Amino acid sequence: MISPRIDPETVAQLVGDAVTAPSMHNAQPWRFVYRPGSGVVELHGDPERAMTRTDPNHRALHVGCAAALFNLRVSAVGHGLRTRVRLLPDGLQPWLLAEVAIDGSSDEDQELAVLHHALRRRHTSRFPFSDEPVPDALMDGLRSAARLEGCRLSVPGEWHMGTVLDLVRDAEHREGIDPLVRAETAAWSAPPQAPTGTRRDGIPAAAFGPRSSGGVSPVRDFGRDRPAPDRGWAVFEKRPQLALLGTPTDTRVDWLRAGQALERVLLQATADGLATSMTSQPLEWRELRWTLRDPAEAMGHVQMVLRLGYGPQGAATPRRPVDEVLQIGT
Repeated sequence: MISPRIDPETVAQLVGDAVTAPSMHNAQPWRFVYRPGSGVVELHGDPERAMTRTDPNHRALHVGCAAALFNLRVSAVGHGLRTRVRLLPDGLQPWLLAEVAIDGSSDEDQELAVLHHALRRRHTSRFPFSDEPVPDALMDGLRSAARLEGCRLSVPGEWHMGTVLDLVRDAEHREGIDPLVRAETAAWSAPPQAPTGTRRDGIPAAAFGPRSSGGVSPVRDFGRDRPAPDRGWAVFEKRPQLALLGTPTDTRVDWLRAGQALERVLLQATADGLATSMTSQPLEWRELRWTLRDPAEAMGHVQMVLRLGYGPQGAATPRRPVDEVLQIGT
């Protein structure tokens, strides 16, 4: 049973930390339900916030929700609480992605606790990074972070890096000539506002980053169909430092593990002083995604392409208020 001192206000704080997670186009496709009687927080996917064109099987939706799940775990440990997670607990409820039992105070898993301060500092950076290499020791730490969540993080070799960059360019071209994909992307970078006058989701112009003056950049250009004044131009790194996050198989459980591993890597990178972004475009095309994997690596399925380095931190993107995503049940 739940400890009496873990009240809905505390759960609201945990969910407030959870929703700082990244998600495709910042759609924030999650809902939380707290059951005070059992001390369980349910994580549900929100199909109304799915990308029907670029994520038809909801893989990216699962990854984003799982990133929020990891943040919930980190926040709980930061509050001195213990969590126990069940993935896909009810086959009759496909949108119930996880149950998190909060069952009292704990000083366990201090490796999670040290990431708590990075939760609200992590932002996706769509700015150029320097050519300074990420030290091997930091990369080893990021690999370990992925392994702790049952996933693998690998750095493409020289020949495979060229393949990955070619696939990014190919995906950018495909998006550019597909009106349905462009419309879907534009819908999440459009200016529609919430009743308060400020949009609470999507990618605002302040987070677009500069235009690339040297061809296709390693980040998605959300401003291609949404011109923003004073956005500016910049030269991005020619050989970005990329890493591939992958899983042995490609089930829904794998997607949920990958999302938690992704957020663990991103928070560790933030704590280490690195700037980060994600390059998911090739993953959105079935015929390109398989080619992302390095056949020489023991990685069956790539779940995310990460860009790491030293550069400006990205601008914060808006978040839906907790009372919009958290329901107190029975």
